[in-house]
Amino acid sequence: MFNNQRVAAIIAAAGSSERMEGIDKIFTNLGNRPVLARTVYPFECTPLVDRIVVVLNENNLAAGEKLAENVKWRKVTDIVAGGARRQDSVMNALKKLENDVEWVIIHDGARPLLRVEQIEEGLKAAQASGAAVCAVPVTDTIKLASEDLSIRETLSREYLWAAQTPQIFRYDLIRRAYETATETATDDASLVERLGVPVKLYRGSYGNIKITTPESLAAAEMLWRRSGE
Repeated sequence: MFNNQRVAAIIAAAGSSERMEGIDKIFTNLGNRPVLARTVYPFECTPLVDRIVVVLNENNLAAGEKLAENVKWRKVTDIVAGGARRQDSVMNALKKLENDVEWVIIHDGARPLLRVEQIEEGLKAAQASGAAVCAVPVTDTIKLASEDLSIRETLSREYLWAAQTPQIFRYDLIRRAYETATETATDDASLVERLGVPVKLYRGSYGNIKITTPESLAAAEMLWRRSGE
């Protein structure tokens, strides 16, 4: 328990793997274990997380149940079907947690190289305002373009960060953000930002990559081999 408050993790893995050229990224192997198994692993390991909800594409529910049995997950209490959008999928999971937890950690199912310390650091960072996002400083030069792809401005990198997951919130805060959302959002924090609530950034890792293409799967494989785990 975290300060005697219950903490849950939501693993958002209901995507369709459209850019993976026919590969189901969630169930393909990274090393000798499926990507999803590696993603869930640090949440199973840390004592700060009490329960886990995994959200899968409806077509993958049976495969998810089989994986849960094979891996013997201890904390996964629910495997639920996702919705049309990522935020619909997360909302389905949030409903499962009602009245049971004070904190929610939301993590992409396709980020299998997360370290336990990043979960713990995020929970500490979230204490100030009730919301924290894992992120890394941008290293590329960022150009702001017009519709015709003419450069309008070169942005200063000094204050630019690339958001990752996990993203951590008080349950009541993220639930309210989802219930009042009227637009599609690419991440959970942006919905909380629209409530006017400050969101704290904390330092992530450049190795905490998201698998979205065959090339990023190959990069994840290389990073995993380097880790020696």
